[in-house]
Amino acid sequence: MDQQTPPRARTTGVLLHPTALPGSQVCGSFGEPSRRWLHQLASSGIGVWQLLPLAPPDPTGSPYSSPSCFAINPWFLDAADLSSEGYISAEAMAALPGADAPVDGVGPLDFDLATQRSDALADALVAHWPQQDNSRKDAFNHWCANQAWLADHVHFMVLHHQHHGPWWTWPAALASHQSKALQDWAAEQGDALLREKLLQWHLDRQWQAIHDLAKELGIQLFGDVPFYVSSDSADVWSHRHLFTIEADGRLTTQSGVPPDYFSETGQLWGSPVYRWARHRLSRFRWWRLRIGRQLQLVDLLRLDHFRALAGFWAVPGADSTAENGRWESSPGRSLLSKLQQDCGGVLPLIAEDLGVITPDVESLRDDFELPGMKVLQFAFDGEVNNPYLPENISGERWVVYTGTHDNATTLGWWQQLDDGGRHRISRRAPGAVEAPAWALFDMAFATTARLVVAPLQDLMHLDDQARFNTPGTSQGNWNWRLPRFDHALDGALKGYGERGAVWGRSLAGASALLTGTSTR
Repeated sequence: MDQQTPPRARTTGVLLHPTALPGSQVCGSFGEPSRRWLHQLASSGIGVWQLLPLAPPDPTGSPYSSPSCFAINPWFLDAADLSSEGYISAEAMAALPGADAPVDGVGPLDFDLATQRSDALADALVAHWPQQDNSRKDAFNHWCANQAWLADHVHFMVLHHQHHGPWWTWPAALASHQSKALQDWAAEQGDALLREKLLQWHLDRQWQAIHDLAKELGIQLFGDVPFYVSSDSADVWSHRHLFTIEADGRLTTQSGVPPDYFSETGQLWGSPVYRWARHRLSRFRWWRLRIGRQLQLVDLLRLDHFRALAGFWAVPGADSTAENGRWESSPGRSLLSKLQQDCGGVLPLIAEDLGVITPDVESLRDDFELPGMKVLQFAFDGEVNNPYLPENISGERWVVYTGTHDNATTLGWWQQLDDGGRHRISRRAPGAVEAPAWALFDMAFATTARLVVAPLQDLMHLDDQARFNTPGTSQGNWNWRLPRFDHALDGALKGYGERGAVWGRSLAGASALLTGTSTR
């Protein structure tokens, strides 16, 4: 019998955070909007859905500075599915904030309304919990018992709500995570703690159904994990000894990057850095639990600021700029070795290695056979040795992007590009460049990289009114939503999949991303 030839590990993906999905009130959800989106990707031959972190966001809407590394954003909970399954009543769903908001022709995400809606949904879940049968309660209790992170998360969220401030302003015994004080306090918080647990159980349950559907359709879910952790988070509060932060919230050392061509004072990120010696002593238990949790949710995982696994910029905690920092080494090789063991020998990680990357970072990435990133918007400065030029992308272990969530849309970028940059792109195109993102797609597809990913805004030929995030700003980010599922979306996805197929990129190729041999 002839053996089937395994699919070649070449495919395409689309970057779209679930908040941006249409089809549900207020915020994209883990219900019908996500199911419909996956079916559209599959029918267009697109093999990867890339997401931003699924964690709860900070007050600006950013999922990169979360109150929890392990939890899921409550905004994603789908009320319609909860109602149809009997977890809440139809009347409770109709009374939710935003119940009269459109599901078609949606506008920007309203963070306050999304929070009000998820709060009301949590209240409804608690109110209807006594009516649930024992099999559901057993499933809930079993799930809770297997989540090592859950108790700290729910304690943190309830305490934060009660004290209206960061953990270091709470009563000393609670701020310092004293077991006896927490036990005594928790004994009086039954429904409040149940509320947070139910939220996370339902979010996990709904997302796992989406993950199962993706597997059934042959689509890989591609997640994202920030490198550093917010000071005011369940993780830092419950594991303060692992971070450079004092009991009063003062940072002894903080994160950032050094001065460069773009900034004379560098970038100060203001989060604690890791006390790596203590992580080593625990055999990196916290990091391994963190990555393990994320790999329960997705198939591939981008590790943001990968270069900090080789060495990180450590800034004195009291400084207001990053100028006086210094490079310190990280035990990235030891950590990645442990993660590799946990993953059975193959690390499903993608290294975010953008910017100025030193040989030690490249060596760490390549020794563990991790794909890196190439962004075509960075390619056309006229330098023949520019590492982002398509012809300089060598080997398969790359993810090639037109742009990322932190960049202008490609149309917005093109509109700001000088004549020289436009000329350098136009001379590579077969005709006049009318849709610049699509010109970049063909360049990306032609590379040897296994995976090409485009933000949905580029497929839709949208300008910077649809930009998702502008680094260094705190307003107007993270709130763009696709207005509707329509023929324009269908056509864009279909065209993207078809043009990828011309270059041997297929839905079937997604399943081989982690199994096929690869070269740098």
